[in-house]
Amino acid sequence: MEESVDLAGVPEDYWDLQTVFSKYQIQTLPPHRPFVCAINLLPEAAPPRGRLFSLSPLEQKAMDVALSLGFIRPSTSPANAGFFFVKKKDGSLRPCIDYRGLNTITQKDRYPLPLMNSTFDLLQRAKIFTKLDLRSAYNLIHIRARNEWKPAFITPSGHYEYRVMPFRLMNTPAVFQRFINNALHETLNHYPFVYLDDILIFSNSLQEHVCQVLQLLFQNHLYVKLEKSQFHVTTISFLGFIVSWDGLSKDPARVRAVKDWAQPTSLHAVQRFLGFSNFFRCFVKNFSTLATPLCALTEKSGDRFMWTSEAQENLKP
Repeated sequence: MEESVDLAGVPEDYWDLQTVFSKYQIQTLPPHRPFVCAINLLPEAAPPRGRLFSLSPLEQKAMDVALSLGFIRPSTSPANAGFFFVKKKDGSLRPCIDYRGLNTITQKDRYPLPLMNSTFDLLQRAKIFTKLDLRSAYNLIHIRARNEWKPAFITPSGHYEYRVMPFRLMNTPAVFQRFINNALHETLNHYPFVYLDDILIFSNSLQEHVCQVLQLLFQNHLYVKLEKSQFHVTTISFLGFIVSWDGLSKDPARVRAVKDWAQPTSLHAVQRFLGFSNFFRCFVKNFSTLATPLCALTEKSGDRFMWTSEAQENLKP
């Protein structure tokens, strides 16, 4: 039976591409592609072990669904990360795996993520914007064959391993950015800005451009989450920025988040703050100079973490 896709909020220009808005196409294993998630371990690295977390009956049911769909399978791996769920804003469950142990022994993929300010010139000529959010995008890439044992995890019901790329692996962002850049390569540097599973399309005459992006997504078995997408607007919130015909400005919600940021108490907390604030470097004069004391703290991995007065001064908005 053919799926009926709810196209509420989708301009009629794109109704012939309704499959790209499907909620159900992602419930099958993705096709095998040239792009896979390889997990290359450091020499002499021992398989990590994690903590066992309890699961509620509802969470166990979600596990059973993932198993029946083939996204995970039983494992005999020597690795076993901790596994649990967190509830999302819409009430659905997001699986979370504690891959800290695996990430510390994984060789880092250095493929870059794009900077929003790299598209300043193009944005200044645009008047209409569309934002697309991809559905379960990371799970649409396979783990490289014979690497599946490395991100294995444990639950009260057994030992499992992912066949598709899960969240929280160190190289997940780099792997997906490489893939999506290839999928949309003929449009890049013209009218979309693509940051992982978020796509901003900008133009003076939008329909043709949006159609081309949607067609490329469909050809690459990628699907749009309508709940988080917007079409044909003149001002839009995107990745912590407000985008309009005037260019980029700071999203007030993100500015408040920086102002209210608690003093970091660990190396990881400093790294999180630097990653978050890096989005605003184009608005902050001498950003690199201000960030130097914070960056210095991240280079002292072998020492006891110590917050400095200079770092505190530069943390202030």
